[in-house]
Parts: sequence; C-alpha cells; structure tokens
Amino acid sequence: MLAFASACLLAFCLFGACLLSACDDRRKSDAELGLTPEQIVGRRLYDDQCDRCHEPYSSHGRKGPSLQGVFQHQYLSKSGLPANDERVSEIILSGRGDMPAFNRALTQDQVNSLLLYLHTL
Repeated sequence: MLAFASACLLAFCLFGACLLSACDDRRKSDAELGLTPEQIVGRRLYDDQCDRCHEPYSSHGRKGPSLQGVFQHQYLSKSGLPANDERVSEIILSGRGDMPAFNRALTQDQVNSLLLYLHTL
C-alpha cells in the first residue's frame, strides 16, 4: 500500500512539473523580453500583420515559415536570400511567392520597427 501511495505521489509531482513547464511556454511580456519602445511597436505590427502566417516563437511554421531566429541564419529558409534588413524589408514591402506585399499597409518607419522586433526573435 505504501508503494502504491508513493507511486501516486510521484505521478502527481511529475504531472505538476509538466503543468509548470507548460507555463513557461506562455507569451512573455514586452518587459520580460526587454523590448525597446520601437521594438514594442514592431511587436504590435507583427501581431497585427504577420502572426497569422508566421510563428514567432516556435520552429513550426504556419502558412509561411517560422520567423524564430530569422536573423540568426545567413540565409532565409524559403528564398535562400541573405538574412539581412535590406532583403527582409524588400520581402515585407514587395511580397514574395504566396506572401502579399505590405507596401500599402505599412510605412517605412513601421517596417523599420518590425525589423527591430524581428531581430529579437
């Protein structure tokens, strides 16, 4: 009986640890990420314009590729273009493949804020 109780307690503790680790997957606040005011603007733009197709904090894509670590690679995953501000800005404004152009939806200042946020992913 004591072994059964110990096994149940261990299972409960493991389940609790799993729940706690799931809490770590929650979306972090701007302050927790240490975002600057311009990066916060970029994050809001990302949420409004990009998040429906591009996953920011996971390697899993949606309609488009994940943008997690987009600037940590030498080349962009889909196009093979250099992963730099100039190329990413061009893709945002002009579109590419299935991605629509955002040149009518975003100003250059907004794109700059978005790029600053993308560098934090």
